[in-house]
Amino acid sequence: MPGNSFGHTFRLTTWGESHGPAVGCTVDGCPAGLALRVEDIQHDLNRRRVGQSRVTSARQESDLVQILSGVFEGQTTGTPISMLVFNTDAKPGHYEAIKDLYRPGHADYTWDQKYGLRDWRGGGRSSARETIGRVAGGAVARLLLATVGVRILAYTLALGNLRAQVIDEEEIERNIMRCPDATVAAQMIEHVEAARRSRDSLGGIVEVRARGVPPGLGEPVFDKLQADIGKAMFSIPAIKGVEIGEGFAVALRHGSEHNDPFVRRADGRIGTASNHHGGILGGISTGEEIIVRLAAKPPASIAQPQQTVDRAGNPAPIEIHGRHDPTVLPRLVPVAEAMLALVLADHLLRQRTARVECPC
Repeated sequence: MPGNSFGHTFRLTTWGESHGPAVGCTVDGCPAGLALRVEDIQHDLNRRRVGQSRVTSARQESDLVQILSGVFEGQTTGTPISMLVFNTDAKPGHYEAIKDLYRPGHADYTWDQKYGLRDWRGGGRSSARETIGRVAGGAVARLLLATVGVRILAYTLALGNLRAQVIDEEEIERNIMRCPDATVAAQMIEHVEAARRSRDSLGGIVEVRARGVPPGLGEPVFDKLQADIGKAMFSIPAIKGVEIGEGFAVALRHGSEHNDPFVRRADGRIGTASNHHGGILGGISTGEEIIVRLAAKPPASIAQPQQTVDRAGNPAPIEIHGRHDPTVLPRLVPVAEAMLALVLADHLLRQRTARVECPC
């Protein structure tokens, strides 16, 4: 089955190519009666779009979304929600000279091996422009989750060896790196601009958190909550690593250090005294904050001369020109939020079928 859809009960399908006429998505399974305005979608698309600052691609796209179906008089109808965004600043001619060359770090070769042909206009379907559909669908999921008190936020945690030392949530949208530490954000911007001047790029880490998640979400075997979160995050372009909770640091712990004691809170609910587990035990949410970190590679499109081969295997030099991000991190933030929202919305609706009386 082609992998263009994600989710079971709350299901997203995306479509479109980077330099085609348009991109978009269809959300199926959203319950009727959810208040939904085009502005709710546009807000998150504006945070994702290109050309918003000097640390993103210079491509200029307004990314104005149209809701084509599934909404009537400001509410979802329970039928598929289809959304469309036209590409208005596509320039496929930038890729004409290298259409038969395999760009280092890109999916050109692997797509040729799978399909025998590929859309060479900026990577086509493998371009990060595909994430417009994810963010649009994630905005719907976010609204659904808000009805049960779930809040999701993400931020740039690290760029190279620069790492936020302070987590000030009010600072995230104040700087163009979307870093919660103002001092480190300024240093990050300097590093990104230096990389751009040297025709290079930088990787880093985005952290995404979900608060107010009810306990009990997730399936206990193959559809564990962390398994679906991992699949969601690894499906984002440029992601090479995903951690939940303490992630790989657990390998350095003793059980006595890593276990989170259960306690009864002042409001009578059961919780844990610490959160090394990152909000998930046995593949099921505990009610504690879900914490996920994504390691993003440096963008592969750099203007430095490189060596490669053409489709026939002949050695060839390559220089990639055009409009490219020197780092994906600021625009990755809303994409990471969207993918976590999609997973949680799907499991929220699945949980409502798991028992006769569901508290969620």
